[in-house]
Amino acid sequence: MSKINAISQADLDLLKKYDTPTVCNVVELFDRCSRTAFYMDARIRCCYPKLPPMVGYAATATFRSAFAPTSGNVYSGLDQQVAAFAEMPGPPVVVFQDLDSPVMSATFGEVMCTTYKAFGAAGLITSGAARDLDQVEAMSFPCFADGAICAHGYCHILQINVPVHVGGIQVNPGILLHGDRNGVTSIANEIASEVAHACAELVAAEQIVLDYLKSGNINPKGYAEARKECKNRIDALAKRLKGK
Repeated sequence: MSKINAISQADLDLLKKYDTPTVCNVVELFDRCSRTAFYMDARIRCCYPKLPPMVGYAATATFRSAFAPTSGNVYSGLDQQVAAFAEMPGPPVVVFQDLDSPVMSATFGEVMCTTYKAFGAAGLITSGAARDLDQVEAMSFPCFADGAICAHGYCHILQINVPVHVGGIQVNPGILLHGDRNGVTSIANEIASEVAHACAELVAAEQIVLDYLKSGNINPKGYAEARKECKNRIDALAKRLKGK
């Protein structure tokens, strides 16, 4: 795996203070790609909506459960996977692409999530299914999946730290991910620090409109003026971010 551009722990903590839609709004301001190209689609659903935002670096893997592995047992590859967490510059987020079509069994359950959390993971995302939902919820371990299946079949890990396709986007090893009850987005590592620090300014700009609407004395002209001020502030923020 190539060297990962990391951000400081303080910036990681700052990102955790904001919801994923806010982070997406800021990423859009950099205008680096299509506005529909950097976040996961509706197939990737939050298992535990009450948990706070999840932030970490993608520890990617491919997965199958429709047939037995050629060697090892149903947890084949898990030891190697958690050992590779040491290559991450910060908390890993385990990201699985389930290669079975259709998905046959659950990617994760209580044992796997307990293992990942013990080795420092911040959460888990799979294009496949979940199980042991109550037990994992009790661990306060953020998980995202495309449904639930009660059994684990012949679950095994094929490859680790390879590009995967999950929720409609390519996820490269080490890219920063942010997820909450609204979904999951990627953040290009080279802009992640700027994203973290720009969130407060974007929230403040949007608050101009919200405060006007809550003022109790509103009219279309005043609303248009509040929206214009909000837009001007966001445009100025976007210009500054693009300049960096």
